[in-house]
Amino acid sequence: MSSTSILEIKNVSKTFSGVKALSDISFDVRKGEILGLIGENGAGKSTLIKILAGAHQKDSGEILLNGEPFEVRHPIEAQNLGLSVIYQEFNLIPSLSVVENIYLGKLPLKNGLVNWKKLKEDAIQVLEQLNLDINVMEKVSNLSVAKQQMVEISKALATKANVLIMDEPTATLTGEETEILLRQVRELKAKGITIIFVSHRLEELFSVCDRIAVLRDGTYVGTKDTCDLTKDSLIEMMVGRPLDQTFPEKEVKEFKEEVLAVKGLCRGKYVKNVSFTLHKGEILGVAGLVGAGRTELARLIFGADRPDAGEIFLRSKAVTFKSPHQAIKNGIGLVPEDRKNQGLVIELSVRENAMMANLGNAIVNGLVHPKKEIEITEKYIQELQIKTSNVNQIVKRLSGGNQQKVVLGKWMNADTDVLIFDEPTRGIDVGAKAEIYKLIISMAGQGKSIILISSELSEIIGLSDNVLVMYEGEITGTLSKHEVTQERIMYHATGGR
Repeated sequence: MSSTSILEIKNVSKTFSGVKALSDISFDVRKGEILGLIGENGAGKSTLIKILAGAHQKDSGEILLNGEPFEVRHPIEAQNLGLSVIYQEFNLIPSLSVVENIYLGKLPLKNGLVNWKKLKEDAIQVLEQLNLDINVMEKVSNLSVAKQQMVEISKALATKANVLIMDEPTATLTGEETEILLRQVRELKAKGITIIFVSHRLEELFSVCDRIAVLRDGTYVGTKDTCDLTKDSLIEMMVGRPLDQTFPEKEVKEFKEEVLAVKGLCRGKYVKNVSFTLHKGEILGVAGLVGAGRTELARLIFGADRPDAGEIFLRSKAVTFKSPHQAIKNGIGLVPEDRKNQGLVIELSVRENAMMANLGNAIVNGLVHPKKEIEITEKYIQELQIKTSNVNQIVKRLSGGNQQKVVLGKWMNADTDVLIFDEPTRGIDVGAKAEIYKLIISMAGQGKSIILISSELSEIIGLSDNVLVMYEGEITGTLSKHEVTQERIMYHATGGR
């Protein structure tokens, strides 16, 4: 390691439920530098950040801060040692003032009372470090998103942080706001603060970072000086691997029967003028990085959100879904990214979850027939090889892969014509992934139309007939099965057209 290292990560590993999130990670962060940290979704960045923050504990390895062992079991401990994290999702209380948010949990007291005079003076001093002109008594809810981001940075500076980790800090900012933030990042560096800057936006990394470290599939690829990198070489570091999954053979065919058409769909800054068609039996991949608008697009099609503009056609007929219930009635289903909170009711049984989207299958003479429910559920347990003690097993006690299979069983029972898969294999083991791949291809072979959203490029390439690539709410590329490569996807996913 360099003698100028402020933070050293040595052979750090972390496993969740048998899934290796980090494997023997080693790299250093130099004092006073801005180190970019990049990798595809699922590369291990978030896990590493949470370990450094004290939110997760490593399984093995060693971390040194200023040459001393860094063992923390709570974010407060990390902050007390000079390391703070600014997460993508703000951790602010909108109803409180700027000064209260900055010093939340550490208000200075005088004779048992809050010393408001000192509080304001300290807050103004912190804001001056960022050259910010913000009224410290202003409610946070009245501030722009960019200024709220600055308040988050101010909170970190108030802890006397000398290592600052910024996780996708520009994800919710406009172009102009992003430039302001990047300028502040450079000024923080000039004041001697070390920054780990996590972003999917390559132009930002090239703009502010001294070096860039790359993670891939939970492993460390390498760190290079930014001046020695090009956009293409960085993309190659991110995705430069052979397809490491075995995908079932899939017949290449010409699709003729249009099932779903989306025309000019818009919602705020998340989905901008999106148009595409989906055919019977087609698997349409949707690729993109964090914040690209993929999940927001899925929610619009499924009726979970309402579009600002645009139309959806189902078998050439214009449809408007005011709720997911209406979409389901019209044959559209969604396997959501967040299976525990949106795909399942984890306190209920396998049977109750499997029947949730189509209880009508179990109605006999106007009443729900328990024997019929059990019969249907056992059919999907067998077909999907769900490892459960019985149909009444509580879902939260199943593994992640088996929970995902219960979600799939629910939609198989609903017998939808269009099924949207949003990150269908996130957080599950390789064996379960292979089974889900076979199921997706089997469903398409039976005439179902599939929209596949995935951050794993190997899945997109291995399963899709055609691929849409999104960047900041727009479709920046449309690739056929014969055209698609990891490099082409990443080119469009980072703004190339």
